Amino acid sequence: MEKTGVFTDEDIRQIEAHGLTAAEAFRQLALFEGPAPHLDLLRPCTPGDGIRVMDPADATRFAGIYDREGADHQCLKFVPASGAASRMFRTLLSFIKGERDIIRQGVADLAEKGDSAARELLAFMDGIRRFAFFDDLKGVMSKAGLDAEALAEEGRFTDVIRFLLYPEGLNYAALPKGLLKFHAYPRESRTAFEEHLVEGADYVKGPGGESRLHFTVSPEHMDGFRRLLETVRPVYGQRFQTVFNVSFSVQKPATDTLAVDLSNRPFRQDDGTLLLRPGGHGALLENLKDLDGDIVFIKNIDNVVPDRLKAETSRWKKVLGGYFLYVRSGVFRVLQGLSSGPADAAAADRAVAFIERELGLPVPEGIRTRPPEEKRAYVVKALNRPIRVCGMVKNEGEPGGGPFWVREPDGRISLQIVETAQVDPESARQQEILRRATHFNPVDLVCGLRDYRGKPFDLDVFVDPTAVFISRKSKEGRELKALEHPGLWNGAMSGWLTLFVEVPIVTFNPVKTVNDLLRPAHQPA
Repeated sequence: MEKTGVFTDEDIRQIEAHGLTAAEAFRQLALFEGPAPHLDLLRPCTPGDGIRVMDPADATRFAGIYDREGADHQCLKFVPASGAASRMFRTLLSFIKGERDIIRQGVADLAEKGDSAARELLAFMDGIRRFAFFDDLKGVMSKAGLDAEALAEEGRFTDVIRFLLYPEGLNYAALPKGLLKFHAYPRESRTAFEEHLVEGADYVKGPGGESRLHFTVSPEHMDGFRRLLETVRPVYGQRFQTVFNVSFSVQKPATDTLAVDLSNRPFRQDDGTLLLRPGGHGALLENLKDLDGDIVFIKNIDNVVPDRLKAETSRWKKVLGGYFLYVRSGVFRVLQGLSSGPADAAAADRAVAFIERELGLPVPEGIRTRPPEEKRAYVVKALNRPIRVCGMVKNEGEPGGGPFWVREPDGRISLQIVETAQVDPESARQQEILRRATHFNPVDLVCGLRDYRGKPFDLDVFVDPTAVFISRKSKEGRELKALEHPGLWNGAMSGWLTLFVEVPIVTFNPVKTVNDLLRPAHQPA
């Protein structure tokens, strides 16, 4: 079998049939061999130093800008929704996979000994009637001759969990989060997907009443999302006087990545073929590039609240959207002024001052004394980038990337959302800077994908290709190293013009485990 480096001819055919190139495959292999790509943190962003804190007057002003001007732009909500719900039910799955019946007394004994999983299971069963999916669960169990209420009361948990998670019941362990019932109302219960529609009817609704949303989903769940949309679209359309223009996409196979063994050789499956794995949420940059949107709001599928809390969430989306429009207007004004006619010294000086005053970004030493043409070149390069305004919440123990000042390899200083894995674990100084973070990113972004002439940016130009994530996984009983593309709001947006704004913690209500749905923010008043 003839080899092309480490790849056989069959490997190259497999790679190209998947939509990748041989050059990309070799590039990915080199990333495994190279040193870990760590960032150079200077300091965490804090209020007044990288994070803007809105006083009530400013918040009202920017929300007003969005109310007045937002409808004049093509606004869209982008929701990564391919995440499987199996992680939400990890604790329940760990119990149901055992051979014994799950009885309350046995679980309580484990909890008494300090078993955290047992405590979580008891909390789940004690709150079972408060979940929005409980009526569905009762119904499907009743058809099988089982009484969910009685079994829960008697402390016999096995069938309750089995019918919740497995195909004979609701099959929740195999569904994505977006298709799970999150919230109960007097007349209905809603999935996370439905809550995003209702939320979108407020802040991404245009003058014609059209609300545009885009969801990235897994191929195997596309039909489920489409069926649900066709069921609920007329209901919510009439109720909220909205025309829902909803589109879906899947992560492209060409964004999959190679896996390697622990010696950095291509990982081969039992049949001898290469293992190609999904490349993480950074791969969704390709989906984002395909959108026909002027202003794009990005939010995770599991961060939704019931109607009683939506007003505050929507208000802060409008605050971020209005601030984005305000900043973008200034950036476009500067760029348009510099693009017409010969370089003007006064205009170049005003542009440099704009970068420092409005964007809070440091200007390199010596720029102010450069000739006007060089100043103009610097300003155009600094400002002619995609823009993102990122909400940041105070760190109260939730996981998530944080905002930091970072020194780039070329000496430029930038604002970045940084994940723990991007920080050198061997550097005491870098780890100390990481620990001092006061805020984190709840995936609450407003993005502009077009330049000042209205042309879509080539988003690939602004990716840091070295900002990958390498993790340990296993397949077919063997350990491997997996590669993820630069994260969508980390390395994939590394070169974007970035601004951080503090938003209240009430806007962040993720559902990472099923018991999170018992938190007050996900329960009726």
